[in-house]
Amino acid sequence: MEQALTQAKEAETRGEVPIGCIIVDNLTGEVIAKGSNEREETQDAIKHAEIIAIEAACKKIGSWRLEHTSLFVTLEPCPMCAGAIINSRVEEVIFGASDPKAGLVGSINNLLTETRYNHQPEVLSNIKADESAQLLRNFFRKIRSKK
Repeated sequence: MEQALTQAKEAETRGEVPIGCIIVDNLTGEVIAKGSNEREETQDAIKHAEIIAIEAACKKIGSWRLEHTSLFVTLEPCPMCAGAIINSRVEEVIFGASDPKAGLVGSINNLLTETRYNHQPEVLSNIKADESAQLLRNFFRKIRSKK
């Protein structure tokens, strides 16, 4: 989770919402992909940290199936990212802060445990949650103070 937090901090330096993600190969322990928000830079609504990391991991291993991987992300995944996690067959999701406004891994609903889907990853929540949440609070406090 430390490396995901590093990605989040890097996003903040670029004026992005500080959310970071890494994907680890569970068989080797290697970090195979990293991502952080790029929505402001690219003006592309789908450039969330998880999507960027999933795309990079798929390219690196040459497959859309990310079996035997863990995805670490600093904020609870939104509906779009939860769907991408299911579709890419990530084995385990570890997230930091909960997202009561858009989180679909326990806050609003739990897409990842829905048994009608063909894949349900393991989920661990609230890992480094305070640090993840503090990054977001500080970022939005700065944004509001500029208005």
